Amino acid sequence: MNKPLILVVEDDKPIRKLITTTLETQGYKYHTAETGEDSIIEAVSRQPDLMILDLGLPDMDGVDIIKKVRTWSNLPIIIVSARSEDRDKIEALDAGADDYLTKPFSVEELLARLRVSLRRVRYDSEKLLKDASVFTNASLKIDYAAGCVWLDEEEIHLTPIEYKLLCLLAKNVGKVLTHNHILHEIWGSPTYDIPALRVFMATLRKKIEKMPSQPTYIQTHIGVGYRMLQVGDDSKVIS
Repeated sequence: MNKPLILVVEDDKPIRKLITTTLETQGYKYHTAETGEDSIIEAVSRQPDLMILDLGLPDMDGVDIIKKVRTWSNLPIIIVSARSEDRDKIEALDAGADDYLTKPFSVEELLARLRVSLRRVRYDSEKLLKDASVFTNASLKIDYAAGCVWLDEEEIHLTPIEYKLLCLLAKNVGKVLTHNHILHEIWGSPTYDIPALRVFMATLRKKIEKMPSQPTYIQTHIGVGYRMLQVGDDSKVIS
């Protein structure tokens, strides 16, 4: 079983060491960032399962980081901050944080809250995979059980790789998937290079986009990867 990957965003070295040592003793994998800019880069490239975030970073307020992450990801964010005022907690939670812990903190409490957040995400993911049989996004429909794809009520024929790419993006709708993440998920390892991935993505776009140069469904994040956009209010999973 893969161990959860935790991104620890903390510029205070002793506290960062305390958190990472605690995670290591519990068998968690982790990466660290000391600035807001690095935290965004790490979140995009590493695709962590959870973020532990300090609000008082040298280059960026933690609330701004939460808002940026929430534009493309729903990963759990636990705040660990010296700010103890109710207004600070409310601002962070309203921005999209999942939990808030005030410094000084108990490592046992941090681990307990971390387990709760990861358990909730695992439950949600398993339930979605179990219940979801048809994905719809505007006029695009994927029947996972049948392995079929329709656009504007007409079935379109995809190659096995194109279908796997489309399903991967659909199951992560709204999230930016990095090139390396896609290569790993589709081929098991970065066997193919990024130019080859671009070719497959281009052929997929020609089949599902009315205007591939102005895509409706698949957005390119230059130098990073791809994201399936949620189109209008019709995007949903039917169980």
